[in-house]
Amino acid sequence: MGKKRIVKKNSSGVDNALKARSLARATKKKIVEGILYVQSTYNNTALSLTDKAGNVLVWSSSGALGFKGAKKGTPFAASKIAELIGEKAQQIGLKEVSVIVKGVGSGRESAIRTFSAFGIEITKIVDKTPVPHNGPKPRKPRHV
Repeated sequence: MGKKRIVKKNSSGVDNALKARSLARATKKKIVEGILYVQSTYNNTALSLTDKAGNVLVWSSSGALGFKGAKKGTPFAASKIAELIGEKAQQIGLKEVSVIVKGVGSGRESAIRTFSAFGIEITKIVDKTPVPHNGPKPRKPRHV
């Protein structure tokens, strides 16, 4: 028979080891204003925090935090990523940020709401979701 192993599940759904590892990497720069990019698809959500020049300071995605499968595209996963990025932004000393949102996923709004809860002023929100003007060329008629 052998011993039964009991695996304790984390109630929040985030792998604490992965979260601690991404918080451990400290940046030496102190930056006051930056840009937050929110890339939200149906399957995943990724956040990047850059300085005004566009150099990436911090980034994370729901897959990097330990979410798997369909859970990666949820608003809950997006808020957990924003929580992590918000903590890092406070360490950097960020005061104000402009947000650029791209994609149609469900994590767009929850990521911005959670990030704004960290006391960082959001100066503007821009939606840069690509929209096709005409789409792909239709198929040729079938010859039978």
